[in-house]
Amino acid sequence: MTKDPDRRRLTIDLVFYTGCLVFAVVNTAVAEFYGYRVWANFAVAGYGLAVVHTSWLTIAARRGKRPSGALGSRWIGIAAIGLFAMILPLGMLVIRRLTGVDWLITPVSWAAQPEVWVIERSAKLLLENGTPYVDVTALGRAAEVNDYTPYGPVMTVFGLPRALFGGGPVANALTDARWMFALAAVACVLLTLRLLKWPKIPVSAAQLALACPLTALTWAVAGPDLAIVGLLVLSFALATTGRAVLSGLVLALVISAKLIVAPAVVVLGVLVITRRGPRALGGFAAALVVTTLVLHVPVYLMDPKAFVEHVFRFPMGIGMIKSPAASPLPGRLIASLGPVGTATSFALLGIAAVVILVWLVRRPPATGSDALTRMAVGLVALILLTPATRYGYLVYPLVLLGARLAFLAAETRETAVPGKGTAPPAQQSATSS
Repeated sequence: MTKDPDRRRLTIDLVFYTGCLVFAVVNTAVAEFYGYRVWANFAVAGYGLAVVHTSWLTIAARRGKRPSGALGSRWIGIAAIGLFAMILPLGMLVIRRLTGVDWLITPVSWAAQPEVWVIERSAKLLLENGTPYVDVTALGRAAEVNDYTPYGPVMTVFGLPRALFGGGPVANALTDARWMFALAAVACVLLTLRLLKWPKIPVSAAQLALACPLTALTWAVAGPDLAIVGLLVLSFALATTGRAVLSGLVLALVISAKLIVAPAVVVLGVLVITRRGPRALGGFAAALVVTTLVLHVPVYLMDPKAFVEHVFRFPMGIGMIKSPAASPLPGRLIASLGPVGTATSFALLGIAAVVILVWLVRRPPATGSDALTRMAVGLVALILLTPATRYGYLVYPLVLLGARLAFLAAETRETAVPGKGTAPPAQQSATSS
């Protein structure tokens, strides 16, 4: 009776890894950026090994056999991807970056995506001028895309090691901002799992959150989105385990790095009040507001005009120059029709926001997995309908959906233990889906 579920899971694995392999193969030939092609060549090996191993497990399952030992584990494919599609290409690109061709207008030579250089520069500017944002009207030349730092002030922290300790080849290699993004993401995963009391993570969770090409590619060539989504998941874990104030504090750090995750304020607020009641919501809101103000006000006061131009106007596509975010997603395609198209795109985004808000109010999330589902859906709508966006941002909902499976595993374990399946009073009266 156990063969059919095992074979079904292996079939899904094989389809997933094959699709990832095709994506990597295509990028070896057509990717615009040098870093993408380096990643793709390594990733072909990782996904190829995962396909071969899963095929072997599938054949064995059809014969009624199950390989023993570590080689019989579905995690072998994840390990191969982690090594060949993440760790090795990142190391290769960090070394290749020492040739110093980052700022050239030649994407075929970039060993790191522009966000890496920009964040490292923002840290240097912060130390020198007290603000990570330059006045693009006072450059003495026409502003360029790479003059902008379209992030909140917290993102600058990831560039501080390079600004403080960089200089020589070894120092530059060790302080590449991508290592900082990776370390932050890993730390957030470990802290989240600890808060959830180390649940048994499904392989499917790792496939969505880790092995998906968007995650692996981002890890190797850029990285800030992984650090941000890691902190976001940690804030959900803190809220779920009753640490509302800490959740608000961490969420403030997230929003103060990248505004795309701002909808999490509503989702986490509803989760906190559903699980813990109004008092906990007050603590969450106070920590969120106070921390956000402390992080933003000093930088804003240094140069209000530059702050607004970099953090708000440019990402929204209404700055002095247009954002280069131009993936062929619905919002971008609609906005390309002109002013009416842009207005239509924002109108559709507003309608989607109202629908999701109604969903939150009528069926408030009572568990972390519920809340992560709402957050993932909300971000998908935001990414698809915003006029200026990139398909790479879809890494956010993919990681959130992977995290949801880990949260669900923890929740299932808790309800299975006698005496631990009783929800908090505020949660018992809530409706969940």
